[in-house]
Amino acid sequence: MTEPRTPPGALRRLTVVLAVTAMLFSGFGGAMSSAWASATGTVNTAGASLTVRSGPHVGSTAVGSVADGASITIDCQTYGDTVTGTYGTSNVWDHVPAKGGYVSDAYVYTGSDTLVAPLCGGSSGQSCSGSGLGNPRTCAGAVTWAKNHVTTSYHADYAGRCDHVVGLAYGWSHSGSTSARSHWLAIPARYKYAGDHTVPAGGLAFFSGGSQGYGHVMISIGGGYFLSTDISGSGTFTRTTIAEIKNRWGQTYSGWAQPWFQINH
Repeated sequence: MTEPRTPPGALRRLTVVLAVTAMLFSGFGGAMSSAWASATGTVNTAGASLTVRSGPHVGSTAVGSVADGASITIDCQTYGDTVTGTYGTSNVWDHVPAKGGYVSDAYVYTGSDTLVAPLCGGSSGQSCSGSGLGNPRTCAGAVTWAKNHVTTSYHADYAGRCDHVVGLAYGWSHSGSTSARSHWLAIPARYKYAGDHTVPAGGLAFFSGGSQGYGHVMISIGGGYFLSTDISGSGTFTRTTIAEIKNRWGQTYSGWAQPWFQINH
């Protein structure tokens, strides 16, 4: 979010702390994990109904709507298209089980500027596919290239150039994007799986953040492992995980995408 919600954040945080404290002193500390399993929110669109979509994207199929002022139960949240609404700008989407779809969190008052429910953890069940994307290499070919170029030594062409390297893996001379973050934002919604941690071999895993906001991208080699630039030192290209990128670099996981590159679109 880029704008604070009302009431002030400090008051909201205090309310949460008091609520948790009350649970502990009431003997319900053991049930805390289930207490955080879902959340509630109030739709605020200033009049119009809020569209519920099949996925966390503005182009996803509409599956229903929620009236302005209605209370909703949110069983999980995920990341998708960025939307500007009543509560600022956000790429968080709330899953509403009663409606069987997602609504943009930018129009929902949850009492927090951050996630209030678990990340939607279900796998998209998708395999990597470059069909129709025109890449010189297939997903399997890109994985082979990546494995053959693993290095713990400094390589000038890899240092700080994660998006360039995944482009090389797919046979391009460059990716066509100026950064990993701009690459992620340019990819059409139908090729992205926001928040999904089950990334097939060849899939590109994206993060937001970094000291200059460029984000990060790395290629999956399957089994929860990836090959990434710089994680073992500047200019290296070595095996890692999503958790290591998050924990060591403090970046936020956005999701994974099929091998779509700006260079040929």
